[in-house]
Amino acid sequence: MSNENQTPTSSSASAQTDKVSPFLTEPLPQGAPQGQQQSLELPASDTPVTGSSAVPKYNLPRGANTGNVGATTHFGYQTVNSEEKAQKVAEVFHSVASKYDIMNDLMSFGIHRLWKRFAINMSGVRRGQRVLDIAGGTGDLAKVFSREVGPTGHVVLSDINESMLNVGRDRLIDAGCTNVDFVLANAETLEPFEDNSFDLLTISFGLRNVTDKDAALAAMYRVLKPGGRLLILEFSKPVFEPFSKLYDFYSFTALPIMGKIIANDSESYKYLAESIRMHPDQRTLKGMMENASFQNCDYHNLTAGVVAVHRGFKL
Repeated sequence: MSNENQTPTSSSASAQTDKVSPFLTEPLPQGAPQGQQQSLELPASDTPVTGSSAVPKYNLPRGANTGNVGATTHFGYQTVNSEEKAQKVAEVFHSVASKYDIMNDLMSFGIHRLWKRFAINMSGVRRGQRVLDIAGGTGDLAKVFSREVGPTGHVVLSDINESMLNVGRDRLIDAGCTNVDFVLANAETLEPFEDNSFDLLTISFGLRNVTDKDAALAAMYRVLKPGGRLLILEFSKPVFEPFSKLYDFYSFTALPIMGKIIANDSESYKYLAESIRMHPDQRTLKGMMENASFQNCDYHNLTAGVVAVHRGFKL
């Protein structure tokens, strides 16, 4: 390690509430399960969905920024229109949501749990704090944060993908996490959230899927309280060239095969490998954080740089 500076399964019913989350600029809908465990809904799709395997048309939350119309960006190694990338990413995660955790364990040989534990240890999270886990998916980090902040603290698990958020919501409700909200939100705007709302922001293996990363970093800075910190856990660039070649071979051969066998989806895991290579390296991402006004930025390489934890502060 190197260092450079959906519906709950619980049978218990809960009363409806008209309480407004302290993080949101508009009230949450009533009738959400277990008190504060609520979510904002995406606009209704204009494309009918039939069968559980159908991929719904992806409607971005109001105010989402997916780049200039006509501009291009990358989706893995493909060049696509900026406004198309969110739909393609949505299809990937809708496809893999039910097998996401199993695949994470298999792909990383379980090491992803150590990476996340390292990030949590770096978070400095304390009781009573407010935490936003962006692109939090199935809720690994949010579950720990829920325990760490305690009954006087609060956690928001947000994701732009409804299928992933449903999995995370079910898991955390089943685990008895009663101090968590579940909110559909685009990382590029974090529009539902007020300025200076959170003590801690985390985004784990999600930033590389964002079209406009600079816009996302600016939104993160906006909703973070002065004195708060941002942690980004993401795949990065291995620091040893021989290991990098072995890592490339594993990523582009083994991952799609595993995806086909376990999740019946090789293309999504081909995209995973490609998206990692297109993501900014450690130094570049650090510079992007500094450009977004974060201070005292640093990063820590894990597993020879396969993954890095970036940290920055709003002073």
